[in-house]
Amino acid sequence: MKAKTFIALMVVVVCATSCSFNRNVTTSTPPQVQTINLALVEQPQADKYANLEYGIRLNIQDGRSDKRLIQIYDASATTIPTVNVNPGIGSFVPESMRQYMRTMGFNMDADVATDYLMQITIKEFRTDWLSGIGWTGTVIMDVKIFDHNRAIVYPTTEVSGRSSVYGSATSILYAQQAINKAYAAALADIDWDRVAYFLHRASSPQQEANKQVKGEGNTALEHSVIHWDIQSRPAGADIEWRIVSSSPEIKSQNYRYLNTTPYESSEVFDIKGLTYNNSGNVQIVIRCSKSGYATSEKRFNVRAILDEKEISAFFRLNKEDE
Repeated sequence: MKAKTFIALMVVVVCATSCSFNRNVTTSTPPQVQTINLALVEQPQADKYANLEYGIRLNIQDGRSDKRLIQIYDASATTIPTVNVNPGIGSFVPESMRQYMRTMGFNMDADVATDYLMQITIKEFRTDWLSGIGWTGTVIMDVKIFDHNRAIVYPTTEVSGRSSVYGSATSILYAQQAINKAYAAALADIDWDRVAYFLHRASSPQQEANKQVKGEGNTALEHSVIHWDIQSRPAGADIEWRIVSSSPEIKSQNYRYLNTTPYESSEVFDIKGLTYNNSGNVQIVIRCSKSGYATSEKRFNVRAILDEKEISAFFRLNKEDE
């Protein structure tokens, strides 16, 4: 009797353990992983910026605080779709942006010694599903440009692109369309004319009125040929010249020897800090001297020199005893 009772108890224990184990190993179906394919869905105007004097390089940084592609999903209070991105954002943005810029005619990675640097920081790159709106895409980036001396010429500027595609919350295809359209809009939001401005030398100083001479030959001012014609009576006088400036960007200079009269030459300006706009605050003083004669000076406004493309002066020297 005791043996039968023991066997019955063992059967109950085994059954209970087995049933408990079966309940514990039961798992839910893992969420399906879907893929969003990133693509450059719009192309810019071809060769718009061809034949620029300088090249440009790209440096892309991922500055997102939240790197999830989908962050808001109103269709569910508890779950967000699991997605992969193909290719990864870290490779897609640099590759596609270089392609975009090459199409416009920018010379990419031309010469490390003279190339400008375009710094891009990705702040947002996401697509969300919102009730009543559908899938929305948001791309926000900061743009900053340095010259080849790594001085900032284009301060940090935010660009953005947004788009919405009304469609089913379960269709990742609509999410893909939204993020790709938003990225294309962000690229179009960059002021490419201003980017090209730094890489281009205009035909006249007036066309780049605020571009400053730095001695690198990339301004119209440095390529403006000025005709010098300095005469004196009697001839054979020494010519010296100096810069007098009331502009904080340009330093006044001491006299520098030029030549003797008669002097005629065609030369270009290389006054550090000079722009067409501040040239009205700068003067060139020419001094003419000869032994036995009183020294004479004439002043010329640099703005007038640039407009007339000429410095012309005649000095009638007077004997010192007169």
